[in-house]
Order: sequence, then structure tokens, then C-alpha cells
Amino acid sequence: MSGRVAAPATADSLCPTVLTVDSFRAILEDIEAPVLVADRTGRLLAANGAAKIVFGIVESLASQKVNIFEFLFEADGTEILDELATGRAWAEREIARGENGKLARVRVTPDSEWIVVQIKEKTADAAGPGTTQLTVQELLQEREITYRNLLAAYLKLQEVNRQKTVFLASAAHELKTPLAVIKGYYDLLLAGSLGRLTEKQKDILEESKESCERLVRLVSMFLNYSALESGKLVLQLRENDLRDCLDEMAKRWAEAFQRKGVKLEVQLDPSIPTFRFDYQKVQQAAANLLDNSLKHTPSGGNVTLLAKPHFWERRVAEAVPSQERRRFRLPRPNSVEVSVTDSGAGIPPEHHQEIFEDFVRVDRNTSGMGLGLAIAKRLVQAHRGKIWVESEAKKGSTFRFLLPIEQG
Repeated sequence: MSGRVAAPATADSLCPTVLTVDSFRAILEDIEAPVLVADRTGRLLAANGAAKIVFGIVESLASQKVNIFEFLFEADGTEILDELATGRAWAEREIARGENGKLARVRVTPDSEWIVVQIKEKTADAAGPGTTQLTVQELLQEREITYRNLLAAYLKLQEVNRQKTVFLASAAHELKTPLAVIKGYYDLLLAGSLGRLTEKQKDILEESKESCERLVRLVSMFLNYSALESGKLVLQLRENDLRDCLDEMAKRWAEAFQRKGVKLEVQLDPSIPTFRFDYQKVQQAAANLLDNSLKHTPSGGNVTLLAKPHFWERRVAEAVPSQERRRFRLPRPNSVEVSVTDSGAGIPPEHHQEIFEDFVRVDRNTSGMGLGLAIAKRLVQAHRGKIWVESEAKKGSTFRFLLPIEQG
């Protein structure tokens, strides 16, 4: 070992792993306060002259298997080590040996994990065993340790979340191709291209195809979620017709609504102008709302998809009084409102915000991963839009979102 010293001669900064035995003992002897040093198990390794005087330690004592926790506190030390594991700089205990009125300050050195015990006089205002009298410097040091521990925990959670996203994306990509092949075979069989089918065979294939399509939607949702989580979402803004966009999407869902016995009504205002938006992303957001309404609407219910021009009056610092606005003609629409209304069970008001969060499902009896509404919210917000729900328990729900006409 080299003979250099990496820390000043204080009990707070002892780092025995970078010191020679002689220099280490010399530093201990230079400290006026009684100091004991032990390994991680509590076995006494060294003591300075002040500690030897206080406790009557002889030279041969350090070579024996003496546990400082039992020697000083008549305990196994588990409670002290647990306290230090929480990030505290020091743990203080009243000693049960030697002179009365003394406290032991126990610390685990960060580099070597040796245990350093410094003995000090018990202050007059100390309340008893376990009382900690911290200086400003110690408080700052403890705060910094706590900050570093929190930062390390946060970074670890971020890495776990990243790995989860990567796993979802990988799993979804692996499932996408075989599911497309399976769905293609279902279409061939149901079309009669591979031979005539009985009615019972058709029913079985229809049910299997429906399950396959549900799995395809789930995989697609995973892929979209991973893209959103990784920040890879890029909008393809082009001049599009929202009526064509929503009508095309509604026709694809007509069969699913028919199978469940839920009536789907589509109302698209012909005065909606063309404007710049991402055709696929808006379709996906609206489809997620339709999917959500279909799952929560019983057979015989109704779902209405509506789109109309809307004037989005954004809140500003100096709003024009409503009486003054009435003198002028109504401003022209600056956005489009899309809504999906169902006759399902409804959503209690306390859940109106959380249902748009990742993996949240209010009704545990329905299928799904709780990602549909969360993805719809992110897609709408990517268009600088707004999404919300209006609902009461047992009175159905209406999900609305606004898309600004001018993306600027």
C-alpha cells in the first residue's frame, strides 16, 4: 500500500483503505476525541489513545474478537446499522460502558464501509438515549446524502420505465406479423376460398377472427404507446378532410358494433372546412374513443360519433366581457369538436381526470390495458388540442376533443 493520505485527520473523514497501517494509527492518535474503528461486522480493529483511556482498552484487545456494539451499547448493532442505511450521516446512542454522560456517534465510511465511532460529552439538553444533536454542517451533509439517494432512486426508476417501454415495443413487433398472417387466413376461410363451410364452422371462425382483431388492436396500441413514450411521435400534417377521416374510420368499426348489438350513429357537419392534421393519428384517437364506448355500452345501447365546427375561446389575461361580445357577430369557428357519446354505465366525477392516465381502468370487469384514452389524449395534445369527458354514473358518457383549424 502507498503511504499517501487521502483525507484530513478527522473522525468524520477517515478513509482507512488508502492509508498505511502506521499512518492510519498516527492519524487516530492525533484526534483528541476518543475514536474506535471496527469492520462492517462490528469487530474492533483499532482505538486511539483517548479511547483506550476512557474504556481501559489494552493493546491486545483490538486483536481479540471484540464487538463494539456489544462492548459499547450491549446490543447487536442491527438498529444502528438500519438507521445508517436510510442515509443518515451519523447515528447517536448513549454508551453503556465507561464514564457516565457520554454519547457515541457511529458512522459507516462510504469508501471502505468501516465503522467509525467517536465518543463525545453528552450535552445538558440531551433528552436521553437516541437523541441527535446535529450541527448545521451535519444537517447540510445529511440533506445532500438524502438528495443523492433520491436522485439515484429516480434514475433507477427511469431506467426501469425505459426497459419496460423497450420490452413492450419488442413484444409488439414480434407479434404484429404472425397476427396479420392469422387474420389473413381467417378472411380466406370465411370468404370460402378454401372450401365451403358449415354454419357452425363459420360461427367459430367469426368468433376466432374477432379475438384475433382484438389482439391486433392491442398490439397496435402497444406500438403506439412505445412510440409516444420514447418521444418518437412525429405528426404528418397535411391538408385533409376530417369528414372523410372519421367516416372511413366509422365504417371499419360498423361490423364490431353490429356484432354486439349496439347502434352506431355518425353525424358529420358538412360545413367542416379542410385543415392541416395528421390523418392517421386523428383516426386513431377517435377509434380509441369508439372502442372505449363500445366496451362500456351494453347490447341494445347507442353510440353517437359527432363532428362540427367550434369556436374555441381560449382563456387570456384580458377577456372581453360577455355583454360586450354580444354586440358583435359571433366569431368564425377556429376549431373542430369531435365527440363520442354512449348510453353506457357512465363514469363517476372523481375518475374524470385519472381515466386519461396510463394503465388506468375504472371498470375492472372490462378487457383492455387502460391505454386507449391515454394514447388518445397524447395524440390530441400533439395537435395542440384539448380532450375531456362529461359523464355521470348510470347516465352514459360523452368524450370530446377539440382540434384547432390553424396549426400555425
